[in-house]
Amino acid sequence: MTNEDWRNDDTASLMDAIVRLETRDEAARFFRDLCTRHELEEITSRWAVARRLSEGHSYRETHDLTGVSTATITRIAQWLRHGTGGYREALAKAGYEPTE
Repeated sequence: MTNEDWRNDDTASLMDAIVRLETRDEAARFFRDLCTRHELEEITSRWAVARRLSEGHSYRETHDLTGVSTATITRIAQWLRHGTGGYREALAKAGYEPTE
């Protein structure tokens, strides 16, 4: 299994649908229908962690602010630093400048 094995016609179709959403409300309705409440809370928490880390918060501060486990925070930090660049690109487009 490679790092790109998750990419297929179905994931491409999903990404195409996401990038065509035009408003926050459209995105909220789509993700609420697509995800269980728990899945949506998990995705939201991961984004909150990425934002906090990009603002320079420590793992402990990030845990205290989000309630996310330090193990998950560590994994997110690894993806933030060594992933495909998705977190960094999304953070930059959302107005967050990741710190080094």
